[in-house]
Amino acid sequence: MGMLCSVIKFENLHELKRLCHWGPIIALSVIAICSAMAMIDAVLWYWPLDTTGGSINFIMLINWTVMILYNYFNAMFVGPGYVPIGWKPENSQDCMYLQYCKVCQSYKAPRSHHCRKCNRCVMKMDHHCPWINNCCGFQNHASFTLFLLLAPLGCIHAAFIFIMTMYTQLYNRVSFGWSSVKIDMSVAKRDPRPIIPFGLSAFAASLFALGLALGTTIAVGMLFAIQMKVILRNKTSIESWIEEKAKDRIQYYQTRETFVFPYDLGSKWSNFKQVFTWSGIPEGDGLEWPVREGAHQYSLTIEQLKQKADKRVRSVRYRAIEDYSGACCPLTKGLRTFFTTPCTEEPRIALNKGDLILATRGLKHWMYGDKITDLTTDDGKRIRGWFPRRCVEKCLYDSETDQQLDGEKKTR
Repeated sequence: MGMLCSVIKFENLHELKRLCHWGPIIALSVIAICSAMAMIDAVLWYWPLDTTGGSINFIMLINWTVMILYNYFNAMFVGPGYVPIGWKPENSQDCMYLQYCKVCQSYKAPRSHHCRKCNRCVMKMDHHCPWINNCCGFQNHASFTLFLLLAPLGCIHAAFIFIMTMYTQLYNRVSFGWSSVKIDMSVAKRDPRPIIPFGLSAFAASLFALGLALGTTIAVGMLFAIQMKVILRNKTSIESWIEEKAKDRIQYYQTRETFVFPYDLGSKWSNFKQVFTWSGIPEGDGLEWPVREGAHQYSLTIEQLKQKADKRVRSVRYRAIEDYSGACCPLTKGLRTFFTTPCTEEPRIALNKGDLILATRGLKHWMYGDKITDLTTDDGKRIRGWFPRRCVEKCLYDSETDQQLDGEKKTR
């Protein structure tokens, strides 16, 4: 019993450590600044609590904050759900359709992917989100999407408060001349006079909060639109990319096969209910999924195996001609390399002159691949990541390098 309590406490402490990351720190700071400033502006200078409208407005601001934080922490601490360690399908013959994860010592269930950040295979993985410092997947997809919806709505309300506060407070303080505009911040034009006058610092704070609110509305609103687009098709961001690569593979080899995404149930409402339920608990167990009529349970995993084999065929071997420290934005590798560093949390790999790398995809000034080494790690991890293109050259005498680098024509 004591051992069980210790394990629970350790897991809780580990979950709390998710807050100690730049993503949650920035996200919670933006929420705190916008919420606090909206309440202060409304109560002191725009819509006092002694009016019915002011009281309703204040309650709505608190309501936005509570709902945003509730879904944010749900997405962070509930987590996406992980494939059990050592999992394998009930029918042993189905193992041939699945990839095996050496790190988790289990087969990857349909729609699951291994996250290098979480170090686990995540059920129905959409992406690893730095803002919640966790993956978005099977169990927390609904909470994450609701957070993306509520945050812009709350920011729109807050932005309205900021704009109206500055407008009402500055309306009688602004005087226009022939060639100048003057703002007299020392005069309070309001009857009755506010307890705390709207001074220069209050104006600067409101303007700063307005910028945060508008920026969050645009950025998070776009993410919400992207999420709803894939949810209504019962896909994830990763599965959309797999489908795109399937079309590229079929076109590249000029095969007559047709890849049909198996989990799109045909109706947007049916797809919507796969994520959002009244109970808040998603349907299913995250390991087996309903498929459209005529589709195979392992259609997607079979396509993944084909793409993995195709990647090995079309990968290109390179040799390092310069040392590279593994820095995210290396100043010594040129300005173009510095300013075009991939905007991703995927790792960079350090290179020493003479190292061999098997490149699988690339950008104009960066490449991604696996370092070829005789050393094997105990946990089965491969040494792979991004590195500057100028640090390597293509190996001339390699039978596997006649093909064009897969992914160079794709932009990320």
